[in-house]
Amino acid sequence: MDSFLEPFRKSILIKVLLFLAMLFYNFVLNAQVDTNSNLFKTLKSKDSILFERAFNNCEIEKLSPIIADNFEFYHDVSGIQNKEQFMEVIKKNLCTNPGNNTRQLVANSLEVHPLNNNGVIYGAIQKGKHTFQQKQKGVLKTVGIADFTHLWILKNKIWKLKRVLSYNHKSYSE
Repeated sequence: MDSFLEPFRKSILIKVLLFLAMLFYNFVLNAQVDTNSNLFKTLKSKDSILFERAFNNCEIEKLSPIIADNFEFYHDVSGIQNKEQFMEVIKKNLCTNPGNNTRQLVANSLEVHPLNNNGVIYGAIQKGKHTFQQKQKGVLKTVGIADFTHLWILKNKIWKLKRVLSYNHKSYSE
């Protein structure tokens, strides 16, 4: 057995090639899905319901069906919220003056990474960047930017948002 390993021990090239092969293998297994895939399109549409319909247009009734009962929202400025608290904050803070605050997905920032169990998809991680606009003197102005990471779980063929990380909030300057 020692004679079998001898070339490996002495050859830097073999070590480098092995390392690159392992790196490539890891990259392929953990790569995000293509933007034309059904998974990407499905979760992008869920993002649209979450933000365009509920956050921007205050269609709160669209929100509850896509959020898991044990939902948790972690925000680097306002702390932790459960489903009930999250929906209440949207109602109170955004929907008392609809159209005064909006959120926009930053173009080409959305990524989707599937989660599998023995080759069967059970969830996905969705991440990206978004900007926030606020009406100032009657005109929406971009005032902030942040990162987000969503954990979506697929149960009984229905996607539910289970965890949200909203972080790296910064003032926006062009």
